[in-house]
Amino acid sequence: MNENRPVQEEDLQAYVDNALDEARRQEIEAYLRDHPDVARRVDGYIVQRQRLRAALAPVASEPIPPELNLRHMLAARRAHTAAPWRMAASVIVALCVGGLAGWMGRGATEPASGGIAALAREATASYQVFALDLNRPVEISANDRADLVRWVSARLQRPISVPDLSQSGYRYMGGRLVATEHGPAGLFMYDDGHGSRVAMLVRPMQIDQDTPMKAHRQAGIAGYSWADQGLGYSLVASASTSGLHPLADEMRRQIGAQVRKPAPA
Repeated sequence: MNENRPVQEEDLQAYVDNALDEARRQEIEAYLRDHPDVARRVDGYIVQRQRLRAALAPVASEPIPPELNLRHMLAARRAHTAAPWRMAASVIVALCVGGLAGWMGRGATEPASGGIAALAREATASYQVFALDLNRPVEISANDRADLVRWVSARLQRPISVPDLSQSGYRYMGGRLVATEHGPAGLFMYDDGHGSRVAMLVRPMQIDQDTPMKAHRQAGIAGYSWADQGLGYSLVASASTSGLHPLADEMRRQIGAQVRKPAPA
């Protein structure tokens, strides 16, 4: 019976970590909609989490070095050589923490930009974090598409639409609200049923509010980004994905048709 349970800091942390059950998650989302100051702080937490996951993703995918294999380390311990390994482990931890701190602090020296280049970077980072997640790539499934669109539209304070790519061979999986350096954004995921996923990121633009489509590629992720009437869109996928440009063109066509649809009389 969580109906009247107050929202605590641990609830917000669990929300950021995707560790809440569905009922509690909806309660927290309703709370954030009513408390924009807290929502902005939570957005900051999510940005930090996404940066951390993106930074560690290449390391997590690497095989464990033989010298760090558990059996090897246990054998070394039995051979009374544990002390050197502890020293090596301390050095490794120090290097990792120092390197990660440097990576996390790199933004302090980068010029702030809310333009197309920043949008492309944010879409790439979101794709690396979520599209490659085999367990929970989306937060809200395709069955609740209308709810997600309403939620994201409310957070962006702009009406948004989700393109239908079924005629192009891609099934809509669902999506989520993500945090970026320039505020909240909607992330919508599609797959072709054969292991290929594409994602569209949409957020309001501070600059480059009407910008032609531009191609980009970073860290093995390719994409096309553009802006129309103050909203930026970025379609991203693995660089090996074929036909990405026609998909982006189809998305832009559908979004443009929806935006320019005359209001009912």
